Amino acid sequence: MMEFSKETMDKALEALEVAKKTGKIKKGTNETTKVIERGIAKLVVVAKDANPVEIVLHLEPLSKEKGVPFVRVDSKEELGTAVGLSVPCVSAVVVDAGQADKLIKQLNEELNNGQTKSE
Repeated sequence: MMEFSKETMDKALEALEVAKKTGKIKKGTNETTKVIERGIAKLVVVAKDANPVEIVLHLEPLSKEKGVPFVRVDSKEELGTAVGLSVPCVSAVVVDAGQADKLIKQLNEELNNGQTKSE
């Protein structure tokens, strides 16, 4: 399981927040899976503390297969907050980046260059 730096996690959460306001996001594992499979996902974010973890395990390989940036964040609470929910959320996906386009491009470059791992 790849580890992500705090900066990468923060950037992914910020991208979700911006996309929620200016573009379009989907929340939840079923919606996230559908969006990735349709090939319209721009960024996939999953909480490390999803329980049971099996419900989100398929998202990382599916994202890789479709060439979608994938980031794992520390908690479902902070993911829920980033997507505008008052309850925890284990996964979310950006469908239309809106003004988060630049952030997502930066994340994608970092992920592709392997600069996201925390040492």
